[in-house]
Amino acid sequence: MDLFDRMLELARQGFFCAQIMLIIALEAEGKENPDLVRALGGLSEGLGFTTGDACGALTGGCCLISYFAGKGEPDEMEHPAYREMVKAFIDWFREYAEEYGGTTCQAILAGDPKNRVQRCPGLIQAAFEKCMELLEERGVL
Repeated sequence: MDLFDRMLELARQGFFCAQIMLIIALEAEGKENPDLVRALGGLSEGLGFTTGDACGALTGGCCLISYFAGKGEPDEMEHPAYREMVKAFIDWFREYAEEYGGTTCQAILAGDPKNRVQRCPGLIQAAFEKCMELLEERGVL
């Protein structure tokens, strides 16, 4: 199953942008972490289902980069390029989302929930691939 089809399958199972991105990353490592996936649910539909705040693909991408490159334990250091990667991703996402009028779910959906089917899958895939590209370029993966 290709990436796009797997993302659609997860969406049909009721997962949202940030959750989908991290589930795919976890699967690539042969892992499962329902607690992490559950926690990422708070980022759904523009932070807590408000649709007016940041898209879950944006916040989820930041979490995805942090999952691989951030600090997770007291004696652990974040990857030297961690913050630069997050900034690069946010800058990329802002530019990518310009065609939708902004980075909020409301802007991306243009006030029409039916646009979720047309716009979100490609957006999630592009965001995931950009995160992976950033992580690979900086030697994290």
